[in-house]
Amino acid sequence: MTAQPSPDLDLALRALADANRRAILEVVRRGPRAVGDIADAVGLSQQTTSHHLGVLRTAGLASSTREGTRHLFAVNTDGLAAVRTYLDDFWPTRLAALKTAVESRGNSSDD
Repeated sequence: MTAQPSPDLDLALRALADANRRAILEVVRRGPRAVGDIADAVGLSQQTTSHHLGVLRTAGLASSTREGTRHLFAVNTDGLAAVRTYLDDFWPTRLAALKTAVESRGNSSDD
């Protein structure tokens, strides 16, 4: 029986499924940015950007801090850990299958 993904993973994957949220993460990956700057960079209204940032924060993919009156957002790399761990689990099986396929091709050409 396959283990069920964690709620954190589900939230993160749902958040990442939206192209606008991925674009926002691209902007804030370079460093903390204010909502207005993020909105301008991705071509969304501040209200829409704030909504997406809220989803990213709930999913643990973005964090926020205050700098004076500005609210700055940045990527939360710890939040990406659940997604990375989930995806990393696919590689050993795939790499082993690729190795077997390559080795079997190499052996059949020796005949």
